[in-house]
Amino acid sequence: MRKAIKRASGKLTARQATELKALQAMPDKQIDYSDTPSAKPEEWRGATVGKFYRPIKQQLTLRIDADVVDWFKNQGRGYQTRINELLRDVMMKEVKH
Repeated sequence: MRKAIKRASGKLTARQATELKALQAMPDKQIDYSDTPSAKPEEWRGATVGKFYRPIKQQLTLRIDADVVDWFKNQGRGYQTRINELLRDVMMKEVKH
């Protein structure tokens, strides 16, 4: 039960953190792909990048002008998701530069 709680909270165990660091340090040439089937380029045509990626959410208090919040809320349900998507778009543009 304790492992499930740690995973649900988004925190890595010490062992997981150590394994991830070792994988990040490993050169691509050392990765063993022998147990994975090879895929031809045409098999990737309809693939979607990041389809199952779900970043960990962090609850916080954020002060936003009331008129801005009202504008998002007046667009209907999901206003927090829309705000997050806009912030992510800005972040991704900054990261690319």
